[in-house]
Amino acid sequence: MKILSSLKSAKNRHKDCQIVRRRGKVYVINKTNPRFKARQR
Repeated sequence: MKILSSLKSAKNRHKDCQIVRRRGKVYVINKTNPRFKARQR
């Protein structure tokens, strides 16, 4: 999991990425490639 200041670049890296809010943090998750995750501080 990478911690990024901007998730827009992470979301554009793969077409299946989704932005999810959990417990006040913003995550990028990818169902087809589960290794690809990112979080915003």
